[in-house]
Parts: sequence; C-alpha cells; structure tokens
Amino acid sequence: MAREITLPPSASSLSESMRDLGYSLATAVADIIDNSITAEATDIDIFCDLTGGNPTLVIIDNGIGMTEEQLLLAMRHGSVNPKQAREPNDLGRFGLGLKTASFSQCRNLTVISSINYEFCGAEWDLDYVSLKDEWCLSILDDDDIQKVTYIDQIGRTGTAVVWTKLDRLFEDQHGIKRDEIVFEKLDLLDRHLSLVFHRFLAGEVKNHPKLSIRINGHLIKPFDPFCRKIKATQVLPEEIVRVNGQNVVIQPYILPHHSKLTANEYDFYEDRSNFVSNQGAYIYRNGRLMAWGDWFRLVSKGEATKLARVQIDFTNALDENWTIDIKKSRARPPPEVKERLRQIISKVTSTSTRIHRGRGQKLYQDAVEPIWERYTDKGKVRFDLNKSHPLLISLENKMTESQSKCMGAYLAVVTASLPIEMIYSDYSTAPRSIIQNEDLDEKIALEKVSAISEILFEDKAFDPDALKEVIFSIPMFQVYRNAIEHFIKGKLSEK
Repeated sequence: MAREITLPPSASSLSESMRDLGYSLATAVADIIDNSITAEATDIDIFCDLTGGNPTLVIIDNGIGMTEEQLLLAMRHGSVNPKQAREPNDLGRFGLGLKTASFSQCRNLTVISSINYEFCGAEWDLDYVSLKDEWCLSILDDDDIQKVTYIDQIGRTGTAVVWTKLDRLFEDQHGIKRDEIVFEKLDLLDRHLSLVFHRFLAGEVKNHPKLSIRINGHLIKPFDPFCRKIKATQVLPEEIVRVNGQNVVIQPYILPHHSKLTANEYDFYEDRSNFVSNQGAYIYRNGRLMAWGDWFRLVSKGEATKLARVQIDFTNALDENWTIDIKKSRARPPPEVKERLRQIISKVTSTSTRIHRGRGQKLYQDAVEPIWERYTDKGKVRFDLNKSHPLLISLENKMTESQSKCMGAYLAVVTASLPIEMIYSDYSTAPRSIIQNEDLDEKIALEKVSAISEILFEDKAFDPDALKEVIFSIPMFQVYRNAIEHFIKGKLSEK
C-alpha cells in the first residue's frame, strides 16, 4: 500500500525559479497596480530613486489599506485559489502577482500598509530565504517601518510596495549606463500603463472613480488605441456573445486613414502606436487591457486589416474560459467568441479595403482622367499609365512617329520598373514621410499649370473645363485648387 509523505518545495530553488516568468518592468508594475485598483485606489505614485547607496522603486496608493492579517495573506505565495470566485472589480487571479512581479525586478520586497494611520509591514528578502532555504518572512515593528523609504508619502489609508536590491532592473550595469537603462524602462513603463489602464485613467470603468498614476511626479495620460475622439473613426455595431451565462461584449472599430488626421493627431498616434503591428483584438478583463495586437490566427496581419481594432470585454467570472496567465498578458478567446470574431473580421476587412474584382476591370475611377490606372484580372493586380490621358495625347500629337515610338518604349520601361515593394514598405510604415513634390509651392504649381495649358491648347481653343479635368486629376495640384481656379479664370479673360 502506498504511503503518504509531505514534500514541500525548496524555498531557495523555487523562489529563484519564480523570478524568470518573463515579466518586464512595465508588466511587473502593472501587476502591482492591479492590486491597488482592487483596493479602490484613486491615486498611485511611482517613485524611482537611483541616488544614494540603496536605489529604490516604490509604488504607493491611497487604497483601503490592509490589517496585519490581510498583509500576511497578501505576502503568502498562492494566497488565493484561482478557481475561487472573486469580487466583480477584483483584478487578481492566482494570488501570486505581488510576489512574482516584484521578484522579477528585485531581491527585496517590503510592503507597508496603513488604515487610519495604523501601520503594519512585512518583508521578503530572497538572500535570506536562500540562505535559510525556508520561507522566512520578516514582520516589521514600528521602528523598522519608520526607516522604510517614502513612508511619509503614505496617507491615512493606503499601501506602499517597496523594491530594493534591484538587480534585474539594473541588468548588472552601473553608473551612467545603469541610469540610461532605467530611464528607458521608465519611458516604456509610462507608455505601457497609459495603454493598459487607459479606461481607468479616463474614468470610463463602471463603478470605479477616475484613476491618476504618476511616475516621479509626471502624470500619465490615457492612450486610447481606438482613436475614439477623432470623428473619422468608424464605430461598427456592438455585438454580445454569451459564454457560460456571462456576456462577452465585442465592439469593432475602423481607425481613420492617415489623411483624415491632423498633423498633431498623426504624430501622436504614430509615436505611440504602429498601425500594422497593433491591429487586432484588444482583450479587456474588468476594464483592464490584458492582451492586444492579435487576430488569433483567424487572419494574417496586413494592409487590409491594419486600421481594424476589435474591443472585447469580459468579466473575471470567465477567467478559466480565457486561459489567463500569471502575468495577465495573454488571453485566448473561448470557441464561441473566436467563431464570432471570425465573422466580424470578415466585415471589418471589407470595410477597411473595398477592392472591385472582375476580369480586366478598371479600378479607382473616381478621377475622370487619372495618370495611373489599376486593373484586376482573375485576382491579380497590375498598374499601368493611362495611355488616353489628354496630356499624353497632346504630347504625342506634337511628335514625329519615331519620337512617339521612343517615348512609348520609355514609358513601358517606367511602368514595368514601378518599385512596388519599396513603395509598399515606406507607405505602410510611415505614409506621411513620403513627399512626391517637396519643393512645390503655389508659384511653381501655377507655372506647371501654365505649361500644361500650353501643351493642351497650343493649336486649339482654350477649354477651362478640360484643363480643370486634367489638372485636378493630378493629386499634387489639389492643395492649390483655389489659386489654380483663379489662374484659369484669368486665362479665360485673356482670351
């Protein structure tokens, strides 16, 4: 008959192994902030002090605080069973986040909490745990607590999470190099928190007041990945999928084309977001962004879907259905949601890019006489110069047969040599960096219009409507439309 023994893990080995779960500074701090939000905090301050002999990173909130009994439970590894039902506003999951997130960046974790200025504190020191090979937690007395950095920043109620022995944060660097690494990570932290908690920062989460987060006194502003304040953003119909009796809310968006953004709007979103890589589903659990930029293999990322975003909301009652990981940075949709998402993606794609298919069908016919024409034939696309463009015909009429053949040969080479891959690469990554007529001002534009007019009407009557049709089929002249129309009126009066 089998006999039973108790076989606890080695505290030294397990504590060191738990440091390598893949947290970055940004995901680690976000995990701590989850606890602050659950504790009903409205203000969170993050201080990173690299001065002195004991560099410190502190996260302080004004939440409801903890009693000593509650603090000891919070410091315990695996303090809550993930199968246990949680409060609707609870952002926790495994009861490991405080410890695993902290130890991913430091070797010493101290937590101080206050309720009506009654303080309690506890400390994990991995060096001591490794030395004793026991889960030895230090309970701090009043004198110990008063020595903790930034203790004076805790209000009547609230909690401070203090990280020291910051070996992982510093990446074994020292001096100026160490500071450069930390400042770069703090910048990434700002961007991460502004996205992950953007709905809390904007005061959009039901039953939770607006949240403020500061890093070394700098207030973090919310970053909305759906550009909802921009009028050109398309908000498609919301849909609800039922999973185990719970609602999963799906809200698709189509972001505006870059030409619909102001210069400031474009610069802001281009600096903070890459349209191609950040397309996809944005998964929110209780208002907190968990994962984003993924179509879950339902469709490949590309130009057709690069402006598409789908917001998906679910509650913590569905954690097991979404297979949330410890870092809360991965979520996989249940089959019911995935199937509905597949159908939504099809609609979103067709809205993002409408391509008229058909054998030899001419595309982009909005311009009466475009310079370039685009054709499809059995799903294949080709671009060609418009051989019937009035300007080209006027030039050919002035040429000898030999000259016309030479020009035709040259234009054929130009068409065949169109650098499509290079254009695609540049345009898809930074569309506004492409400037075809950088030196074109109003004076030069009018000179070009005058030259085109002479070519078109050298041997026939001046036709203002025909000139406008040709000129405004060329995009570079659209900027100076009023000046060009005034110029054409002047030409007409001369006649």
